[in-house]
Amino acid sequence: MSGTQMKIMGILNVTPDSFADGGRHDTYEKAVARGLEMISEGVDIIDIGGESTRPGATRVSAAEEQARVIPVIEKLAQSGVPISIDTMRAQTAELAITAGASIVNDVSGGLADDLMHETVAEMGCPYILMHWRGHSKDMNNRALYDDVVKEVIAELSIQIEAALRSGIAKNNLIIDPGLGFAKDAPHNWEILDRLEEIIELGYPVLIGASRKRFLGGETPDERETATIELTKSLLAKNIWGVRVHSVSPHKNLVLANG
Repeated sequence: MSGTQMKIMGILNVTPDSFADGGRHDTYEKAVARGLEMISEGVDIIDIGGESTRPGATRVSAAEEQARVIPVIEKLAQSGVPISIDTMRAQTAELAITAGASIVNDVSGGLADDLMHETVAEMGCPYILMHWRGHSKDMNNRALYDDVVKEVIAELSIQIEAALRSGIAKNNLIIDPGLGFAKDAPHNWEILDRLEEIIELGYPVLIGASRKRFLGGETPDERETATIELTKSLLAKNIWGVRVHSVSPHKNLVLANG
């Protein structure tokens, strides 16, 4: 990790109900246009998802998820910019990689689908493994910790070992502490304050804090300035990347500190 620039992963939610941008890119045309815009702004990875994981969200069927994302992946992959598929389903991951994606971003870390780790191992692609305690409907009820950082590390470690046992290569693993997933605001800030402890696990770390409620502000758009400030604070942490809704301001920060 030393000496490498922090990656900017641009969020592209092809959904009507995501918390920050639901409905803005929920058609093929709008999603492709936004993806091309991110590419022009210098995005390193486009993270495409077809199922909202905001608190309280209702799951969509696999068929609906795939219908939303696969055509967009096929089109944007032609650009040559790496595409990640944001999914908890092994079947969706496999179809996305076949369509041109090159990274699987699984917010459940393999807990939502028993076939995920095995499928990713067979595909031989990078895998982002996030800390997770349950689906959107009830995850807020699971935000109970004595020491959030120690418990997140312990639970991440269990899923890391499961991934390795399934055949996922160690150098293909990236970890995400899951800010906002079964965590309230003090938990999120504690994780950020003690991020070094998570980095010490020895894996590249992705942080997804963009426009989340703990940053303050009444609406997601009002949290954009705080999101940029957080990215700025993370530049010295030697993390692998940030997952963000806007690209240019974050990319400019990285280039200015390169």
